[in-house]
Amino acid sequence: MTYFKNKTVFITGASRGIGLAIGKKLASEGANIVIAAKTTEPHPKLTGTIYTAAEEIEQAGGKALPLMVDIRFEDQVQAAVEKAVETFGGIDILINNASAISLTPTLATEMKRYDLMHQVNTRGTFLMSKTCIPYLKKAENPHIMNMSPPLNMEARWFAPHVAYTMAKFGMSMCVLGMAKEFKKDNIAVNALWPRTTIATAAVQNLLGGDQMVNQSRKPEILADAAYYILRRKSSEATGNFYIDDEVLKAEGITDLAGYAVDPSANLMPDFFI
Repeated sequence: MTYFKNKTVFITGASRGIGLAIGKKLASEGANIVIAAKTTEPHPKLTGTIYTAAEEIEQAGGKALPLMVDIRFEDQVQAAVEKAVETFGGIDILINNASAISLTPTLATEMKRYDLMHQVNTRGTFLMSKTCIPYLKKAENPHIMNMSPPLNMEARWFAPHVAYTMAKFGMSMCVLGMAKEFKKDNIAVNALWPRTTIATAAVQNLLGGDQMVNQSRKPEILADAAYYILRRKSSEATGNFYIDDEVLKAEGITDLAGYAVDPSANLMPDFFI
């Protein structure tokens, strides 16, 4: 059974990395993938554009709609959602994947960087959800998934980078509140977070370079976890803070060696777990 055939999935930050991996996974069953991201021209440090992502989605078996969207701007978000509905007839799933990161302590965090993280992570997630929910209410098994961490309110997760943690936890607070708020509408709202670091451009360019990439898992582990979560009944599976390997274990998948960039390397734990 191809569960996602003809379902429309709106993914922010889907031109590369985790967003693209999830899009390709769902496209393999014939989903319509809305690629909402900013990159339209090749970047020396960032592989992929919305157009190359669209090619990969269609090669995987889905239909793609590449849209240049900066989720900080309400008019762009509104136009993109309307275009998605006009093209595919509705929205079944929203994945809030777009995120900005700066692991700087308080005195080293420029306010423009603080603003960017909060505008993209917390505000962008809220805005995307708010704009999609009227259409999700009409879907058969509607899901919102935020790529954000469990709400572990411990000082050790805040002290090294207060601004970033606040911005990511803002996404998770959207899960906590919206899951309850929209339960009557049978809209599932969940978070998904990795046990380990994931080999993405952020890890390569901002966190640890080649060494950390080699100690990471591939984005496909999150794509597979998302696949299983999004199949679940939206009226029942909501308000959860899922961890990728726990989702796979529940599905009987315990051999995760294939997800490692370098199976011989010691995996690097991610933040917030």
